[in-house]
Amino acid sequence: MVRRIICVLVLLLWLPSLQAGAVPMANDPNGFEGITWGANLADSDSFVKVEDAGRLRNFELKAGVPTLGNSNVDSMRFMTIDGQFARVTVRYHGKEVHDQVLGYLQNQYGPLDRTPGQIAGGVVKFLSWQGWDSEITLRYDTRTDQGIIFFESQTLRSKLAEGNSATVF
Repeated sequence: MVRRIICVLVLLLWLPSLQAGAVPMANDPNGFEGITWGANLADSDSFVKVEDAGRLRNFELKAGVPTLGNSNVDSMRFMTIDGQFARVTVRYHGKEVHDQVLGYLQNQYGPLDRTPGQIAGGVVKFLSWQGWDSEITLRYDTRTDQGIIFFESQTLRSKLAEGNSATVF
């Protein structure tokens, strides 16, 4: 009986390690599409400010439809905190676009680990690449065919969370 309890406890402690985890990033860009983390976007002619929330400011590209790789996406927001470029949020929809975006991300940052247990199943897929300076997190809902990708600075991420409640998502 004691042996079974110990086995169950060990199994319960071991199961979380089987969940999908981040893939080490093959090529950490230290930014996004040639823009280095910490850059001042307000001084660039390429961006227009769309939201100002004190320490946080959101920008969008001035020209054209936003693209990621060869795929047109619904939106692309560039966030700064205290004037430093910290995050890009990309939203898209459609299975075809998802497949193209996923191919682009794997080509740029490294292939996903296809070992059973490394990619979470279910209707919502979470995938991530982690480097020394950057982290990329993709969330795709297969029911609605909608995806969102966060490209974030590892260093500035803690600043983005400052002052937020632990329950804020």
